[in-house]
Amino acid sequence: MALFDNSNIKLDVLKKRAFNYRWAEVPDGVIPLTAADPDYPVAPEIQEAMMDYVKDGYFSYTPKLGYPEFRDSISKALMERKGEEIDPNLILPIDSAARGMYVIAQTVLRQGDEMIVFDPVDYLFRESCLAAGGKVVLFPAKLKDGYIDLSELENYITPKTRMIGLCNPHNPYGVVYRPEDLEHIMSLCEKYNLYIMNDEIWSDIVFPEEPFRSIYSLGSKRCRRVMSVFGFSKSFGIAGLRAGCVYTTDEKLFEEIVENSDVMSTAGGIASISQIAGTACMSKCYYWVDAFLEHLKKNRDYAVDRLNQMPMIKAYRPHATYLLYVDIRAFGMKSEEFTDYMKEKVKLAVVSGGEKFFGSGSEGYIRICFATSREILEEGLNRLEKGIDMLIREKNLEK
Repeated sequence: MALFDNSNIKLDVLKKRAFNYRWAEVPDGVIPLTAADPDYPVAPEIQEAMMDYVKDGYFSYTPKLGYPEFRDSISKALMERKGEEIDPNLILPIDSAARGMYVIAQTVLRQGDEMIVFDPVDYLFRESCLAAGGKVVLFPAKLKDGYIDLSELENYITPKTRMIGLCNPHNPYGVVYRPEDLEHIMSLCEKYNLYIMNDEIWSDIVFPEEPFRSIYSLGSKRCRRVMSVFGFSKSFGIAGLRAGCVYTTDEKLFEEIVENSDVMSTAGGIASISQIAGTACMSKCYYWVDAFLEHLKKNRDYAVDRLNQMPMIKAYRPHATYLLYVDIRAFGMKSEEFTDYMKEKVKLAVVSGGEKFFGSGSEGYIRICFATSREILEEGLNRLEKGIDMLIREKNLEK
């Protein structure tokens, strides 16, 4: 049996355990192509590592900076998979990449400092800035020739700007950054003495047509003001274990990150079992990620082609992620109005654009997750197509 056959998906379990807008939170009969979380069970090596740890019966405190073997496995994987040379002593395991973003914001921002946040982008950039007392400055991130147009970025820098948020690969567009894009961002940071919050949680889920390039490809010395987050939920499906890490190439900056993380007081930190799972991910399970990518590419190509045959919508073909960003502006509806309609009328749940998740620049768009089987994805798209036809008839729209 192939790893990503439909028969491997345990819907009975998902309906009890898969929260965050997914199977356990939607009414019975609704298909959720929503939150960025796979429908498949994790690799067997992760399960085995956790069971081996549990059977000894001890759940003691861990080293405050995390298990050395976990930090070593992250460092090794960052080099082998992305060419990032990161000292394991400058990697801090933490309870999710999201928590890492908050720690970074708290480390850098003071009351009233400005952070440039792309619009659209994942809401955690905005929320982490606000939580630290910073002011969000939204940069309208528009696509030009399939990439984010950065030509106006410098115009959003003021004397109060302290940091730029970089989501690479980008959620929700699913695009990666070209070398010239990364150079432009880094040059601005060098010119204006800015920090970079670098979110690479999607950097394992990149399709072969467009390789992933990290900001670290510009050289470790130039990245001393870069603070990165990485996690294991998107690639390996362990979101519920709350496992992530923060890393940098600057020792002093790392010390400040540690101080703001509260790990030294035991108020913060990551669970032992999560580190065991994370170590298995990094050291044993990239074969699973690579097989997952092959499955996802087929799903992506099927879904994009199918969506672009439907009337009045347009889907982008992402370079990365297992998310589709779909333009529904032709309907003249708010994103949430559209998603509510689909959920009620055809029992399909997708994520709405708009201020809540991605910023006001995503109004008139929806996001669809395709980290599921072809069978579930096909049925979900059948329902979407049916819902679109119903909307067109109700509104007397021309296809």
